[in-house]
Amino acid sequence: AFLLHDDTLERTTDGKGPALARTWAELARVDAGAWHSPPYAGARLPRLDEVLDFCARHDCALNLELKPAPGDARRTGATVAAEVAEGARHAAAAPLPVLSSFDVEALEAAATVAPALPRALLLEGFSPGWLETAQRLGCVAVVGEQSAWTPETAAVAARAGLRRLAYTVNDEAQASRLLALGLDGLITDRVDHFRP
Repeated sequence: AFLLHDDTLERTTDGKGPALARTWAELARVDAGAWHSPPYAGARLPRLDEVLDFCARHDCALNLELKPAPGDARRTGATVAAEVAEGARHAAAAPLPVLSSFDVEALEAAATVAPALPRALLLEGFSPGWLETAQRLGCVAVVGEQSAWTPETAAVAARAGLRRLAYTVNDEAQASRLLALGLDGLITDRVDHFRP
């Protein structure tokens, strides 16, 4: 298992095509840093075991989003959950990573393989049935798009005992609004701006 935001390689690496169509030997050679800026040129795609090891050594909490390639949800959920569970056995002091996803099938597979790992349902909006889905999946949290959170959705999630997080909050006024709703955490690109 490895970390990559997109299904394809073009946007964030010098590779081409779907990542799923490549072997690890091929993926290990792509430059995943030059697109960002010169100091990052030559950076490689990180393997999941490397990230888990880093987090365990530095006592980092990890929200690991399951981002399966199209048609690969079950395998992705199961593979990542198995690798995270194995890593957790060797890093007993570190907090367990949370597996989060928009993809219900990936979360189902993760729950089957490693039911003890905490899970979170990612939501673009709070459409009917969201709470039932989160509860059926055994989620400990819901992570909603920042503008979708309302006093009502925050209260429903709190009554259900779910942790409440919002993504991607880069604006101070929006952060204040969400914290006033009682949300437990914010996901941001501005780690230099918002303090824990």
